Amino acid sequence: MDTSFPSDRLAAAARLAGASRRSEIAPFIVMDVMERAARIEAAGGHVIHMEVGQPAAPAPSTAREAARRALDHGRIGYTTALGIPSLRARIARHYGETYGLDLDPGRVVVTTGSSSGFLLTFLARFEPGDRVAIANPGYPPYRHILTALGCEPVLIETDAASRWVITPEALLDAHRRAPLKGVLVASPANPTGTMMRPEALAELIRTAEEAGIRFISDEIYHGLDYAFPATTAAAVSPEATIIHSFSKYFCMTGWRVGWMVMPTGLVRAVERLQQNLMISVPTLSQIAAEAAFDGAGEMEAVKHGYEENRLILTQGLPAAGLPEFLPVDGAFYLYADVARFTDDSAAFARRLLDEAHVAATPGVDFDPHRGHHYLRLSYAGAPDEMREAVQRIGDFLRKG
Repeated sequence: MDTSFPSDRLAAAARLAGASRRSEIAPFIVMDVMERAARIEAAGGHVIHMEVGQPAAPAPSTAREAARRALDHGRIGYTTALGIPSLRARIARHYGETYGLDLDPGRVVVTTGSSSGFLLTFLARFEPGDRVAIANPGYPPYRHILTALGCEPVLIETDAASRWVITPEALLDAHRRAPLKGVLVASPANPTGTMMRPEALAELIRTAEEAGIRFISDEIYHGLDYAFPATTAAAVSPEATIIHSFSKYFCMTGWRVGWMVMPTGLVRAVERLQQNLMISVPTLSQIAAEAAFDGAGEMEAVKHGYEENRLILTQGLPAAGLPEFLPVDGAFYLYADVARFTDDSAAFARRLLDEAHVAATPGVDFDPHRGHHYLRLSYAGAPDEMREAVQRIGDFLRKG
């Protein structure tokens, strides 16, 4: 029996197997580093994980206990697309407790982590071809999701003169070159850990809205602020979109639950999208998230641990051979300049992992232009591991 395929059938098979152009986005390199680290651990090595922004601490006990009770109760079904009403009300109350803001729970949308929050926001606010400004360096999925949706991410370079944040002048300059439809800002920021002061954030929002540019505020690292308290864009403008998450401060990465605060006029649009794309957010995670607010004491203790880690790195890395890094205002990241050692941060990170068993993310993941000279180190682990990491990094650098 002839099992060969004619060339036209092979060509047809290749066409059927081909991926869409919208899927041709860059990988999220931090996930590749995690996979490489997992292989080392599977072979018996001990890796210090500084590559991923994942708290080492578990979700607060209040969240875990609420989830246990829900499982014991029995059936876990769908919720409404916008989220469990009591969770939406508790999130709104959080804005009063934290920022002194009287927030309508009707503006709150519960999401499957912040990731679906970005997807829903971009779908609800932008059309294919729209230009959306983001800071460079910045979180890679911003530009990758925008690209997959047919939008154009516009990278606005930041530097030490602006404390690594987008300024009104830089935003308007990009807008004059070709009109922008939106701007996305994170404070505290990933990968830099820098924060915008309240007056700077307010000025940027006013500038954007006066120019007709929609403002999106990534606030998933709120609560993890050390230099000064973080400000929510919701307190500045009701037209801003806020994206938040239970992943970072509340240590609930794997629970995949977050929220958005939307302008009133966009809630129904987001609801329709959520109904069709996700149906609803996992019920068990929503139940746990509502109870997580009662575990604030535990979360503050975790935050103090990050502050200790921050001190270990900012004091230890200069002696180890990495004296230059960006302001470490918030989140749990240190963005280190490794230009004196390499002009290929990806290769440098691979060597650091393979030889020193310290997993770090190359800056090229966050900045396609200057990231070859930077490394992001997450200090969300235990203090003892941070001390060991400093020692391993120092030994690695001295060895050359």
